Amino acid sequence: ADYLDNGNNKMAIQQADKLLKKHKDLHCAKVLKAIGLQRTGKQDEAYALAQEVAALEPTDDNSLQALTILYREMHRPELVTKLYEAAVKKVPNSEEYHSHLFMAYARVGEYKKMQQAGMALYKIVPKNPYYFWSVMSLIMQSISAQDENLSKTMFLPLAERMVEKMVKEDKIEAEAEVELYYMILERLEKYKEALDVVRGKLGEKLTSELQSRENKCMAMYKKLHRWPECNALARRLLLKNSDDWQFYITYFDSVFQLIDESWTPPTEEEHSLEGEVHCSIEQAVDFIEERITEESRSSRPLRGPYLAKLELIRRLRHRGCNDEYKLGDPEELMFQYFKKFGDKPCCFTDLKVFVDLLPPSQYTKFIRQLLDVIPLAAVAENEVALPGDIKALQQHLCVVQLSRLLGIYHAMEKKQKLAVVRELMLRYRHGLEFGKSCLKTELQFSDYYCLLAVHLLLDLWLEGEEAAVWQCLTLLEEGLSHSPSNAQFKLLLIRIYCGLGAFEPVSELYSSLDAKHIQHDTIGYLLTRYAGSLGHYAAASQSCNFALRFFHSNQKDTSEYIIQAYKYGAFEKIPEFIAFRNRLNSSLHFAQVRTERMLLDLLLEANISTSLEESIKSMSLSPEEDDIPWKDLRDNRDLTVLFSWDPKDRDISEEHRKLSLEEETLWLRIRSLTLRLVSGLPTLGHTIQPKNSEKTAENGVSSKIDTIRALLQQLEAAADSGKKFLEQRIQYPVLGPPPTRMAGFFSNGSCQCQTSLFYLVSDIYELDTNGLEDSAEIQERIGNSLKSLVERMTDLFNKCKGDLIEVRDGTLKTHPNLLENLVFFVETISIALWVSSYCDSVLRPFKSNLQKKKKKKKESSVAMPPVFTHFLDYVTELQTLTSNVIDHIKGLEMILTALKLEELSLKDTLLLQEEKKFTKTVQGKVQSSYHHSVQEIGELLKKRLDTIKKLKI
Repeated sequence: ADYLDNGNNKMAIQQADKLLKKHKDLHCAKVLKAIGLQRTGKQDEAYALAQEVAALEPTDDNSLQALTILYREMHRPELVTKLYEAAVKKVPNSEEYHSHLFMAYARVGEYKKMQQAGMALYKIVPKNPYYFWSVMSLIMQSISAQDENLSKTMFLPLAERMVEKMVKEDKIEAEAEVELYYMILERLEKYKEALDVVRGKLGEKLTSELQSRENKCMAMYKKLHRWPECNALARRLLLKNSDDWQFYITYFDSVFQLIDESWTPPTEEEHSLEGEVHCSIEQAVDFIEERITEESRSSRPLRGPYLAKLELIRRLRHRGCNDEYKLGDPEELMFQYFKKFGDKPCCFTDLKVFVDLLPPSQYTKFIRQLLDVIPLAAVAENEVALPGDIKALQQHLCVVQLSRLLGIYHAMEKKQKLAVVRELMLRYRHGLEFGKSCLKTELQFSDYYCLLAVHLLLDLWLEGEEAAVWQCLTLLEEGLSHSPSNAQFKLLLIRIYCGLGAFEPVSELYSSLDAKHIQHDTIGYLLTRYAGSLGHYAAASQSCNFALRFFHSNQKDTSEYIIQAYKYGAFEKIPEFIAFRNRLNSSLHFAQVRTERMLLDLLLEANISTSLEESIKSMSLSPEEDDIPWKDLRDNRDLTVLFSWDPKDRDISEEHRKLSLEEETLWLRIRSLTLRLVSGLPTLGHTIQPKNSEKTAENGVSSKIDTIRALLQQLEAAADSGKKFLEQRIQYPVLGPPPTRMAGFFSNGSCQCQTSLFYLVSDIYELDTNGLEDSAEIQERIGNSLKSLVERMTDLFNKCKGDLIEVRDGTLKTHPNLLENLVFFVETISIALWVSSYCDSVLRPFKSNLQKKKKKKKESSVAMPPVFTHFLDYVTELQTLTSNVIDHIKGLEMILTALKLEELSLKDTLLLQEEKKFTKTVQGKVQSSYHHSVQEIGELLKKRLDTIKKLKI
């Protein structure tokens, strides 16, 4: 066992063998040997050994534990349940084995059996937790039941009765048990009963979370529409803590609900269960004013009351009744708020919510007013006035962010914008003085100046100013050198490098972000969207692996979390874990990465290092199966991960999210159908005997071609939907979701090529079925298809021609679309070769038969059917085309190597000396990345060229 723990698996196997020579029935040694075999990649031997021991139904703890570890490593948790089922039969009174059995069921989600196992445990050892494990398993049955009616009429009422029995017998001990009762009542929509539980004696046990009782009461009052109680409770909680924002929202909601219902308090008794109720605007205004007065006396400044006043103004305006209640002018209130909290980084995000209370005509005046109160000092006249300490710097930063949000920078001319960029960078570099003592992992105080400058330059780039994008990269790289942990710098660099078609610097940036766990799903798209499409195949494989490793381990990890939740009685977390797992399993990004990864593997290996058939078998792919949950796809991408200070009309909207999801789904459908069509090629295997209809039906091959024809129709339909979608010409905001590769796929002709290739498969199959005799028409059709395919592919190649990087008027310009087209070309030619090898497998036997006949008849001139010459010509032309592309790529490599970027006299003389060094780095990175892309594409095409040479029939 020690050897296993230290990872020395071979020694562990040797030691186990020694032991087994002496005691050949030592179960535990056998299992430990099996673990060693499993870890050295001998899965089949390990499985056989383990089953040998399992068949004997061991009951010693060591063997059971070791087998559990082995099965877990094999990803076969269902075998653990069988083990403990047997152990429990032999040792029926063992608390330990029963609880292991319960946990084994929990791993595989067998809720019904969990319920039974829980009760069996409770009978042996009457401990409360076991009883409630059983109750929780009923709730899980109700959650997983497809039929909602069943869960409301059977599972939940049964669970409720089980808990009520414990309540009546006064056996409720722990807080978790009360939580569970509350959860059942809430799911049964018995809100009144749930409220009584929380407010009653049982509710006193709810102590682990702050305000746990109050929050649960509030939730029930809302469900029951008991607004007086909502209001009184919120009011009471705000008196305790006037900085708790959620209760302000509830307070306002309930006040306006009561006003709309014209509710009046009863004269005699209490207003409500929770005490006094406010039901008029006057009371609300007074209440907020009192909170502000009270805040002015408190020892530390609270933001809540001031923001609540702005919130109330906003709501009153929305109802169209602001002037009656003199709450003050929003502009003045925001100004006062800034004076009080301007030096806090949260000041900007607080005010951002309320800027629409300002009239646009006041924007400039408002900003000037704020600037006037910041203590800035100029060294000499005509110099920029700079802050003297961090407080003043924060205040100034807040104003700059607001200026961007109010669109003041957007309205400027190019010259003004450049001047602002200069000023912001000056302020950025000056601000670095305050952060000299910062650790490497801390952000510099002035980082936002640099980010805002880059945003302004991005505006200029979008307006067609080519040099601006290089300046963006220069400033970001400079920023990153001072603040190496700034994720915003890295994310923006990733987006811009990808936009320029340079993937090489991106993998390093992404791994330095050190994305954890769920982030592989929320921000992974920034990497995987560009990974395969820019020709860095090795890096693309790696980035897909990153993501997939997370998704696959999620399955295993979640069941561990669920088991921990049972152990510690955190019942309300269990449905959350399950929902989390489902959300990840139906993640759009997961489906995309799976599909692209398989296409990539085929591209790099199929018919090069292994045959197409073996590759597809190792991925267990089949054309009939579609494992993507189309109906439940979840878009888990975080599209606001890049900070943006843009006004609402330029920022990412709900509409953009919808459209982006639609586009991603359409593109995924096209990719997934392409993959399934490719995986169908080996299933059409050629059978030599003459085919008559009865045989075909038996062989099941005809159904295979039907599958392919059906998929082809679906692919056509998906492509049509895609084209329709693109007609809308959607422009996402520059920092919004990146568009898919769909537009290029259609415009460069890859789509037509790939679809025609699959139609060719159908024709060749028909020829195969009918034989060569009376098939002149099919042969002619095949001949025409082959001719037009070569023309289409030549067109596609023409769309790849041109310089990838060129120097125009001293500015560098990249052409990432040419690179994307080249990558599509490689993919299309690979599909063409897989289809050709199918054609080859059909035509070769025909040819050898003809040659046999020829020998028999001893005739010198048996006419060769035209299809052979068609195919030969086609293969020869493919070979020539591929060689031309390889030569073109060699040319590109030479140009890229010869491009001397140092000599680029960047026109912008505004560049300081320290910026020039970063500009050099940036351009070097882009050049090297393109060079690598071109090299990898060239290497892959050379391998493909070798496979073409084998196709001469």
